[in-house]
Amino acid sequence: MRLAVFIRAEIEPILQDWEEFSKTLLHAKNMGKVGLRDHAKEMLLEIAADLESHQNESEQAAKSRGCAPEDGEETWAEVHGEDRQNSGFSVVETVSEFRALRASVVSHWTRAYPTIAGQQIDDITRFHEAIDQAVAESLEQYATVKEMETRLFGAILLASPDPIYVLDLEGRFIYANKATAHLFAMEPEAIIGKSTFDLGFSFASDFQHNLDKVIADQTTFRGKFAHTFASGLGEKFEYLLAPVLDERQTTEATVCISRDITEQSLADEKIWHNAHYDLLTGLPNRRLFLDRLEQEVKHAKRRSQPIALLFMDLDGFKDVNDSLGHEAGDRILAEVAERLADCVRANDTVARLGGDEFTVILTGAEQRQDVEIVAQGIIDILAMPFHIGQQRIQISVSIGASFYPDAASSPDALLEAADQAMYKAKKAGSNQMYFYDTPDKKDTVPS
Repeated sequence: MRLAVFIRAEIEPILQDWEEFSKTLLHAKNMGKVGLRDHAKEMLLEIAADLESHQNESEQAAKSRGCAPEDGEETWAEVHGEDRQNSGFSVVETVSEFRALRASVVSHWTRAYPTIAGQQIDDITRFHEAIDQAVAESLEQYATVKEMETRLFGAILLASPDPIYVLDLEGRFIYANKATAHLFAMEPEAIIGKSTFDLGFSFASDFQHNLDKVIADQTTFRGKFAHTFASGLGEKFEYLLAPVLDERQTTEATVCISRDITEQSLADEKIWHNAHYDLLTGLPNRRLFLDRLEQEVKHAKRRSQPIALLFMDLDGFKDVNDSLGHEAGDRILAEVAERLADCVRANDTVARLGGDEFTVILTGAEQRQDVEIVAQGIIDILAMPFHIGQQRIQISVSIGASFYPDAASSPDALLEAADQAMYKAKKAGSNQMYFYDTPDKKDTVPS
């Protein structure tokens, strides 16, 4: 029986052997059954057709040396080589497929025909030559695609505006693209072999810690660091670390892609600042004030310490604003903010809630007397005249105070209590301070 006919007749058991072998290939495990069987089946059928084709002596001699004549059409072996390269197969895995097919065909053939003679010997010889030729064609195409991929990848790395580099398991640079050298203000050869510690980077310790984790866990990591390089380019960067795995799925290196996010960070900070600070006075606005009040209440609760809240409303400001205009009113509000900040400690919070309403969070205020001293200082400093051009402006302030946890135990209730105390002070004649629980005017701070 001719070997070509035998291959076609026994192709199913041959492919079953092939499927068992494919389970030992790392990259074949992620491929579908069709993708694996189709390649093997088409190669077997192409080899069977080759066995049946006529070859003269010179063609056979060339074939035996792996130099089969080319007809301009892509062979199935070439398709196989390109596909396997694109699928991540190694050269060893690609060649092993042909070895497995060879072994399966020969095994089935020798079991069926223990004694081989005549034409059968010629067929088996030509079969081995066809397999060798397929290996050569597959690897040649594999190498061609690999070289193209390498060139394209190299071009991408070279053209990338983002610094990209590869580090070994000790954290030393083994590759750095042009953007990296430009950022570091160093020649690539001066970078290779160095670590971030060797280069004196301020972020080296955290970076190495994250690098070790990526190597150990074989996971990616996204992080940020701030550093001014010798080039003066950028200040804030984000980066991605990813492990490079070998054929045994062991980490052999780590690739890092970094990006300058200085402008983005500044824009984000500006957006955040505008959302949390009063544009006129530069003080925290209502949103940030409420957030800080909530945090201070939580801290006070954990430490079993009181905090005091002052709620202030300017007396006579509306009349000044109406008579002199909003520009003059804005200048007064800005100066009020400066005077208030001078009356408290750095860790206290002065905020503008809106209009002519201001608040102060006093942390660590143990006694009413402490609050009264601060409040009197505010009353005195705001009673001093404001000068707008040639105008001498006089205003005053009404202050309400509430204590956590005596007056209220929640931020909203604490603010409401201070607000109510402020209205009591204003109704009592302004330019004075009332505590939330002040029953009448006798307990107020004198103006």
